[in-house]
This record gives sequence, C-alpha cells and structure tokens, in this order.
Amino acid sequence: MSDRAVLHVKGRVLVGPDDVRDELWVVGGRISYERPAGARDVRTVEGWALPGLVDAHCHVGLDAHGPVPDDVSEKQALTDREAGTLLIRDAGSPSDTRWIDDRADLPKIIRAGRHIARTRRYIRNYAHEIEPEDLVAYVAQEAGRGDGWVKLVGDWIDRETGDLGACWPREAVTAAIAEAHRLGARVTAHCFAEDSLRDLVEAGIDCVEHATGLTEETIPLFASRGVAIVPTLVNIATFPQLAAGGEAKFPRWSAHMRALHERRYDTVRAAYDAGVPVYVGTDAGGSLAHGLVAGEVAELVTAGIPPVEALSATTWGARRWLGRPGLDEGAPADLVVYEGDPRADVRVLAAPRRVVLNGQVVG
Repeated sequence: MSDRAVLHVKGRVLVGPDDVRDELWVVGGRISYERPAGARDVRTVEGWALPGLVDAHCHVGLDAHGPVPDDVSEKQALTDREAGTLLIRDAGSPSDTRWIDDRADLPKIIRAGRHIARTRRYIRNYAHEIEPEDLVAYVAQEAGRGDGWVKLVGDWIDRETGDLGACWPREAVTAAIAEAHRLGARVTAHCFAEDSLRDLVEAGIDCVEHATGLTEETIPLFASRGVAIVPTLVNIATFPQLAAGGEAKFPRWSAHMRALHERRYDTVRAAYDAGVPVYVGTDAGGSLAHGLVAGEVAELVTAGIPPVEALSATTWGARRWLGRPGLDEGAPADLVVYEGDPRADVRVLAAPRRVVLNGQVVG
C-alpha cells in the first residue's frame, strides 16, 4: 500500500468494549472516522477490528542464554507482529534494540532497560548483578536507558536456604523506587514467591510480574495501592517441569514451585476480584517462544477473568495503562482484524485476518 493509499476498515470496529463503530479510514498512516474527500486507491478490509494487541511482559533481544544478534531480535519481533502484538513492554533485555524504533514494520517497544538482580541470584547473562548498596545507582542508570520503566528481580532461589527468597532489603528497594519515581520512571519486579511482595508494595512499586506468591494478606495491599500484576500464565505453566529438574538438588524450592503452580488460577482470580489491575504478558524471549499473546488471554479466561476484561488486558485497558492510544481519531493506525467477535470468544485472537501497523497492512 502506498503512502497515498487509503485503507477502509469496515464491519465492526471495537474502539472500546461498548464503543462499536461500523468503519474507520486510514489516511497517511493515521485513523479517521470521517471518509476522506475524493479518496482514491482505496483498499478495504472487513471483519472485527481491535487495537493492536499488547504484550506487557516480553523480551526482544533475549533468549535462554542471554543477548541475541539483531537478526534474531528481528525474527522475534516479526513473530509477535504476526500474532497481532503491535505494542510490547520489554520487561528487561541486555540487548540494544533501539534500531527497532526506526522500523515502521516492527512492533512498538516500551523498554525497561536491563534486569537488575542480586549477585548470582538470577539467570546468567541476563541482568546487572549487584549488591544492595549499588541498587539506587543502577536504577537511575536503567531509568535513563528505558522508556519509563525499570525492572528489578525481586526474588530468586537462595542456595543457602534451598528455596525462593527475597533479593533486597526493604530500605534498599524503598530508596531505589523513590529514585526511579524522581526520574519519572515506573518500577516493576519479577516475583514468584510470597516474602518480597509486602516490602515492594509498601516501597511504592508500580507493578509485579508473575505475582504467583499473592496471598489473602497481600492481595488487599495490592488493590488498595493500585499495584498492577502481569501473571504470565503461559510461563507459569512451565513450573512443574522446572520443579522436576531441580528436585534432587533443591527439594524445598521444587515443592514451592509446584504449590505456586497449583494455585495459579485461584491467585489470579482472587486478585482480579479484589480490584487488582491485571494485564497480559507472555514472558516470551527467555525460554518461551514469541507470539503467545492469544494463549495468555485464553489463560486469563480459564483463571476466571470475564472474557471482555481479559480482552481489555491486552487492548484498551493495557494501552491506557501504558499511555499509548488505541483506535482514537488521529492515532497511528495499529490494529488487528479478525473473522469473529473476540468479545464472544477470545480464541479468535489466535487467527488474525489482517494486521495493520502504522497504516500498512503487514500481515
């Protein structure tokens, strides 16, 4: 499609869960709800249109062993695009992927810089591995490298106890989060277990990834402070396999991981019922493949989140949370068109009919 061409999207345009319009136009890469005068070279796409999907926990530029070359990062981003993911919050990567910003055919990325972890308390080659006295300085550094987010590793296996354990003293995370907020960045943290959550939330954290350790005591704290969670249920599904692999050396950790897995759906549903904001993220790019966003939405529904709310967690609500537009007048035309109504059955997300990015039909 040329820059002068006009795209006409007709059928049902889901501007919001209850704001459904019959059509929109794409002129110069941007959305309009008024038919352009004298439009020529018009291409029509029909179906159910949604804002480009959001994967709020994804790692472009990373695989199971660490940073990857640019050509691999490109394949990762293209795989996400083909699945309809057009906005990514990259929740930690050691790779410099800024070159992607210059590619109009690749998803838009909101970066959280590189993971910040305790020494020898995370996956090798992923994070800055530091001690608590350096946390504030590294948070400031990654706030400058990111796009308004910083990523901490809140807990990981402690080899001395043989189980998951909090990585940071409370005073260290309190000072670090305050510094990030002073610099205009929000903070999120990887957390599987229970014992880091209260300190992080009371220190002012904005989001927690995975959040499998939420309990009856901490869920109300998250809700009262508006701390979001990104459950990454497609990743939590791997816990039994991880537990089996570590059973011989770390039996306490393995039992803990199995217990977190077994209650995962109850945990997410209890958080949602309490009013905790829940968003879609896949954790792609470590050991998981890219392009799993539809599966994560389906997992949220399995957990008991109403389908329209699960849909919002990857569309309208997720974009609002990240400060990016949806199908608004004048916004960049980033949208996905489906055969059927995704509000009625979220499984249609697995089969996009057309993907439109920056006004161009790319898939």
